[in-house]
Amino acid sequence: MVSKKCHSFGVAPGTQLSRIRLEPTCGRNRRCVQCPGTRPHADTHAHRPCLLPAQLSHRKTVSSTRTYAGGTPRPTTMQAIRPGRSCRLGRFCRRDAASSPWLPLLQSSSGSGRSKGARAVRCATAAARSAKAMEAVKEEARAVALRAVEATPESFAPFGQVVAATPDGDEFGPHDAQLDLTRGIPRFYIMRLEKRSLKFRTITHHASVTQCLGSIGGEDWYLGVAKPSILEDGAHEQGSDGRKPVQSRAGHYYLPPDPAEVRVFRVSGAKFLKLHIGTWHAGPLFKADAVDFYNLELSNTNIVDHTTHDFKKDDGVTFVIED
Repeated sequence: MVSKKCHSFGVAPGTQLSRIRLEPTCGRNRRCVQCPGTRPHADTHAHRPCLLPAQLSHRKTVSSTRTYAGGTPRPTTMQAIRPGRSCRLGRFCRRDAASSPWLPLLQSSSGSGRSKGARAVRCATAAARSAKAMEAVKEEARAVALRAVEATPESFAPFGQVVAATPDGDEFGPHDAQLDLTRGIPRFYIMRLEKRSLKFRTITHHASVTQCLGSIGGEDWYLGVAKPSILEDGAHEQGSDGRKPVQSRAGHYYLPPDPAEVRVFRVSGAKFLKLHIGTWHAGPLFKADAVDFYNLELSNTNIVDHTTHDFKKDDGVTFVIED
């Protein structure tokens, strides 16, 4: 019997596909040479054979011959054909597209979407490299050397007070620490600091308390400072050098400290420093391996009132203390 879908071509259903002789045919009429009405034609296109519904129980690979322009034979191998696919009138049989050697070429020739995706990937890669280069530039921050000066009541006056020992019985006066501890519960404690070398890149201020720091035993130590820059009028004020207001996590507004206005003080002997509200400070720093300090602030100062500026990230500078 002749298959219903191939009766017009006269291909017997028992014919083995591997034995079908393939010849080049016209590109407009590529059908089995055994099908009547198909005339051989001198064309370089290899013919794709017809399949009958039950011809194959497994995949087969069919060899054919193509010719170059000069007539030289060029062996080719057709890809494995899916079994069970029947012919359609005037149509080619379908091959296994996944195993076709031409699939990469087709994808590269017709994959405009893929080319756009590739361009997007290249752009993203370039952007990542640019960002990495910028981070590398920031990592190479300029180191600024600052000469430490001795902290005295006169030299330290813009930033706070220097409080030294006084005779017993002296009455309270302007030489004593002028404290503001009214916005919370005062906390007076001893803190131990270790390995705080003479360099810094960040600086901090507190907007709700006057802080007091002093070393136990009179060990020499250093503190980097800048003048308070908290803004009373909020975001409406602006620095004379063009610096714009920044809102702290604590809610207040301030101007970022100017690296050119940073100073370093050395504290020697039996005295301590009282910092004005809002004074920027970096430290305590010291040459010893570890130093104990007494500290007076509020119980939640380091939780809700700790505003920090990063000179390395925002200004591209770090500071080294010379003494």
